[in-house]
Amino acid sequence: MAGDPRLTVVVITHDRRAELLRTLGKISLCNERPVVILADNASADGTAAAVRRWYPDVRLITLRRNLGAVARNIAVRQVTTPYVAFCDDDTWWEPGSLRRCADALDAHPDVAAVTARIIVEPSGLEDPIVPELAHSPVPGRPGLPGPALMSFLAGASLLRVAPFRAAGGFSSRLWLGGEEELLATDLVAAGHTLCYLAGATVHHAPSAGRDPSGRRRVGIRNTLWFTWLRRPLPAALARTAELARTVPRDMTSVRAFSAALAGLPWVLRERHPVPARVESMIRALDAPRRASAARRYVGLAIGPC
Repeated sequence: MAGDPRLTVVVITHDRRAELLRTLGKISLCNERPVVILADNASADGTAAAVRRWYPDVRLITLRRNLGAVARNIAVRQVTTPYVAFCDDDTWWEPGSLRRCADALDAHPDVAAVTARIIVEPSGLEDPIVPELAHSPVPGRPGLPGPALMSFLAGASLLRVAPFRAAGGFSSRLWLGGEEELLATDLVAAGHTLCYLAGATVHHAPSAGRDPSGRRRVGIRNTLWFTWLRRPLPAALARTAELARTVPRDMTSVRAFSAALAGLPWVLRERHPVPARVESMIRALDAPRRASAARRYVGLAIGPC
């Protein structure tokens, strides 16, 4: 069977050979039969050799160091299809879902990204972020394929390649952890729309090989950097104060704020607050974010994925 000529799946990984092989196996069952490009972030556990042995059709990019989310940018350089689906090594698309997302982009040229419903494995329950996506308060035009969003989840979204490239992809400054917010905001500021598509499903089996404290530190740092890069001064001050009040009072949070402060010179040089239209869309999420159990920097976890 020929694959869907609209689709490429980009996967990034680092030292998760067993989980990655499971994910590649799941992707191989998709009836869309997409091209798969794997960017291996300098794994030292035999990942590249295993992929060459078991999945020789996967286009493998081996990187000399762990570039985090920027590995996706490198992979997208090789994409020749109009749409790219991002996958982490612990997420996979349910058969038929990639086609539904591609059909939505075909039908709505102003939509740059669609995010699928996320099911957490092995429980089979919806990720806590799903209700927030399904009931997003972000204003959108009539006729969209789903609620408008102000960001997307890279492990569960299909994007148009051309706007992704035009926006510069994921920032090398942010590395990995909430890196989608900056890119998503720039896409919306450029006139594109992001939305949730309930009819598409991605499965997520959270890896046991994570560094939760490290992820929280980077997540807080990146939230602060995004805030000062794109939000007007009153909103940036208010969001910073809110984070200072609500994050756990521990060394992880101290390190996160210290790292954010260390980046202040480049942040101020590259600061470009969004237009008022986009800022109003961001503000629409303030109240839901405060009430969210999925978006709080508490305990050892950050966010839904």
